[in-house]
Amino acid sequence: MATRTLALIRNEFIHIVRDPYMLMLALIAPVIDLVLFGYAINTTVEHLPTVVMDQADDRLSREFVAGLVNSSIFDVRHRAASASDVRDEIDRGAAKIGIIIAPDFARQLAAGQTASVQVLVDGSDPATAQAALYAIVALGESQSARALSERLARLGLGSTSGGVEVQPRLLYNPSMSGLNFMIPGLLGLGIQLQTIVFTAFSIVGEREQGTLEQLLVSPVRPIELMLGKMVPYVALAFADVIISVAVVVLWFHVVFAGSLLLLVGLSMVFLFAALGLGLFVSTVSQTLGQATQLAFLLQIPSMLLTGFIFPLETMPRPLQDLSQLIPLTYYLRVLRGIMLKGVGADVLWGDIWPMAVLGIAVFALSVSRFRKRM
Repeated sequence: MATRTLALIRNEFIHIVRDPYMLMLALIAPVIDLVLFGYAINTTVEHLPTVVMDQADDRLSREFVAGLVNSSIFDVRHRAASASDVRDEIDRGAAKIGIIIAPDFARQLAAGQTASVQVLVDGSDPATAQAALYAIVALGESQSARALSERLARLGLGSTSGGVEVQPRLLYNPSMSGLNFMIPGLLGLGIQLQTIVFTAFSIVGEREQGTLEQLLVSPVRPIELMLGKMVPYVALAFADVIISVAVVVLWFHVVFAGSLLLLVGLSMVFLFAALGLGLFVSTVSQTLGQATQLAFLLQIPSMLLTGFIFPLETMPRPLQDLSQLIPLTYYLRVLRGIMLKGVGADVLWGDIWPMAVLGIAVFALSVSRFRKRM
């Protein structure tokens, strides 16, 4: 019995060694997972892009803004000239937080009155919004205590009233529901996985069954074979977008604020990238098992490096740069922008054109590799 068992073990090791691609995936995939999870998972909210409109522009208001700058949570990247500019920056996704300081900020503090600071928070990501609110309220309390100390020093035991009043306003997701944030992301991730897997399985399945060679010796040309394999899955993915949106709205009761037609149109742009990835998987996989492993391996950076779960601002700079090469990064911002914010193509253009360029590039390279393999 032991001899037979050892013979089977030896035979299985021989199979593993003779399949270097599977061996590479088995050894490298855990390392990739460990590195990505180790660097990407960071629950500490830091460096949130912030836009400031300082209408007072005096010493106390500048001190308040300096407190934001010195904080590790806020990263003041824009100075706005009007309240509409602040809202536009948040709509475009260029800022997560908007700070509007009233014109009479210093005068009200000096008089012992309440000086108001309006805070606009992108509530589409509840965890980030909550951390930002806590931090801005704490900064307001600190500023209040400092202004009160200065006033008491000037007036003796004067009134202890007044201070900085933070007036938060949550945009897009007032209830701070985590479901509203996660559902659009799941929709995008699911569409990508389905398109990659079905496209790759269709071609690899033909190769594994030995029927791909029969198709190649037939009058069917490679481009015709490719189109014949891909078009049905484009239609399937298109239908999946419609069905998924219906489930999001009707079952999960997520408010759909934007244009369904725009969402469907931009989803078709994203599908070029997903189809390209599916073709790529089919050209490097000999079996369905290999295709499955590679497809799910591609999903890991899509989950961790696109803002699907964790804010990109909390990640190291190299991972943030890497995320810009993943089409799903832009598609998730498009999904959340249309579904939660209700913005149009003009606002989303900064995400549309990179998604289109990457999608076309991935698709073209994969088609070229596919034709060479044929």
